[in-house]
Amino acid sequence: MAYTITTRSIKESDYDDYLSEWWKDWEWDPIPRDFLPNNGTGGIIVEVDNVPVCAGFLYTTNSMVSWVDWIISTKSPMKKGARELAISMLLSKLTDAAKRNGSKYIYALLKHNKLIKKYEALGYIKGDAYNHEMIKVL
Repeated sequence: MAYTITTRSIKESDYDDYLSEWWKDWEWDPIPRDFLPNNGTGGIIVEVDNVPVCAGFLYTTNSMVSWVDWIISTKSPMKKGARELAISMLLSKLTDAAKRNGSKYIYALLKHNKLIKKYEALGYIKGDAYNHEMIKVL
C-alpha cells in the first residue's frame, strides 16, 4: 500500500492534540510538558498521509551527548507497515538532528524490544541493561 510519510517539528498544540492522549492510550502518565525539551516542542512528529502517528524528543546537553527519548505513537490502527516505517523515520531524523547539533554520541533508555531493534538497525549499540529509572521532583 502506498502512503506519504512526512516529518515536522513538534508544535506547542501537539502536546494537547496528540501526545498526551497517545501516552494515556498506551497506559502511561503523560510526560509533563516542562520535563520535555523546549517545553514539549523539542522533537519531531511523523505524519502518515497528513495524520500525526508518532513523535519523539531530542535533549541536548553541555557535552558531546544528545539524548533521544519519549518515543510515542498513536495506538490507532493504520495501514500495514506504516507505523514501523514512521518510527524508523522518526529515529533516523532525531539521529540526524543530533549530528547537526554537533553531538558525537546519542543516548537512549529503552525497554521495548521492537524499538530496540529499530535503534540497532540505525547503528546504535547496547550498553548496560538498566533496571530502574530514578527521578526526583524538586
